[in-house]
Amino acid sequence: MFDILHRVGIQAPPLDVYGAITRRDALAAWWTDDTRDQAGDVIHFQFGERGFFDMKVLERVPGSRVVWEVVDGPTEWIGTRVVWDLQAEGDGTTIRFRHQGWREQVDFMHHCSTKWATFLMSLKAMLETGKGRPFPGDVLISIDWD
Repeated sequence: MFDILHRVGIQAPPLDVYGAITRRDALAAWWTDDTRDQAGDVIHFQFGERGFFDMKVLERVPGSRVVWEVVDGPTEWIGTRVVWDLQAEGDGTTIRFRHQGWREQVDFMHHCSTKWATFLMSLKAMLETGKGRPFPGDVLISIDWD
């Protein structure tokens, strides 16, 4: 199994970062503007015609940790987990992000690693400046998957 790993510091307290990755309105402000709550603690993230991801919330520890499992979306994502570990550092928070459980290192994994980085920077911008870059206004990184 393979993992995507990222680390980013944000000038916001852990509870604010936690809120930005657990509230539907906040998720829509930095990841995709088409974010919907589904039944059974599932969040639906739609990216226009490009596709979607359904994430089941497995764990929520306020100010500390959030874990999602992908229950629907691209084949490569189904069964993987997205882990957000938050740690207070000075006046801010360090996120240790992990998208774990990829079965193989395919080109789509490389693409997703870079896209996660751009969306983590969108999350940072949203918390620090009040304005993120969610889909469809996100940073385009490739021709065939964006």
